[in-house]
Amino acid sequence: MMSRLVKFIIYTSISVLVILVALLVFFWAPDKSVAELEQWQLPDSEFVEVEGMQVHVEGMQVHVVQSNLCQDLNSKTLSEPVVLLHGTSASLHTWEGWATALSNESCVIRMDLPGFGLTGPYVKESIDYTSDNYAAFVTQVMDRLQVSRATLVGNSLGGKIAWRTAALYPEYVEKLILIDSVGYPATPKQVPLAFTLAKYPALAPILNYVLPRDVVRKSLVSVYADDSKVNDALIDRYYDLALRQGNRQALIDRLQEFDSTENQDQIKGLTLPTLVLWGAQDDLIPVENATRFHQDIRNSQLKVFDNLGHVPHEEDPVATVRAARQFLVGEKLD
Repeated sequence: MMSRLVKFIIYTSISVLVILVALLVFFWAPDKSVAELEQWQLPDSEFVEVEGMQVHVEGMQVHVVQSNLCQDLNSKTLSEPVVLLHGTSASLHTWEGWATALSNESCVIRMDLPGFGLTGPYVKESIDYTSDNYAAFVTQVMDRLQVSRATLVGNSLGGKIAWRTAALYPEYVEKLILIDSVGYPATPKQVPLAFTLAKYPALAPILNYVLPRDVVRKSLVSVYADDSKVNDALIDRYYDLALRQGNRQALIDRLQEFDSTENQDQIKGLTLPTLVLWGAQDDLIPVENATRFHQDIRNSQLKVFDNLGHVPHEEDPVATVRAARQFLVGEKLD
């Protein structure tokens, strides 16, 4: 009996070892430096120092931060700058359509949040990936760029960072646009495969060195309503930026924080003008949560897009930014 048990343990151990070796051989994907990912730096983007990090930021005349990022704001239609905050595993590139559409009438600022894109992880070990620290980070970037007040726009994790910033630092926030935002308890119908794997710290030694491209593809398919829009160019961008040095470990660390709902009572205290924008086909955060945001924020409007998923601003930037612009100029949405 003992002999069979020993054999079973040996065979199982060998099988696991073979699988691990196969993963390393076929899906070996070491970290890449920012220099190796230079193609993802936009023509007008720059790096600014915040908390020891080189934060990747794109906005009007970022390179003249010693004066004023929005120095010609008086020539713009909209009264306040617009700051765009992406979600987990995304980057400032997710806002390309919005930034292009709004840049002619507003100072538009977008950034790679800590742990993602070209910014990479926090460099101070004492800082973890909580919404409190992310909110403080947003105000630090705004201070660095001499932007005293702005409309904050956030998707998913970025949405939570936006409303937490408004709750903790109201003097910085003029309006809010929350897009499929984290905030209330949710039971996902589908979770991106990369998120599922990253929630197991024991897998970190493997996940930090392997990344099957198909994992990225399946993760994107799970947050899009129209799978045909998940093309090779989109997959390449998410795949490459996931390999930025330290980003995979940062994702693991970020997901260990989970998306705590302990601060959700702060949502009811928000009174600033808010647009709640949602994709009805969101399988990660159900559209019912959009209604909760709308009910709890007294001065809010709600716009739901029937055929879009968890990242509606990226899936259909034209339709979604049209609604955002209506809100920004003070029009009532249909």
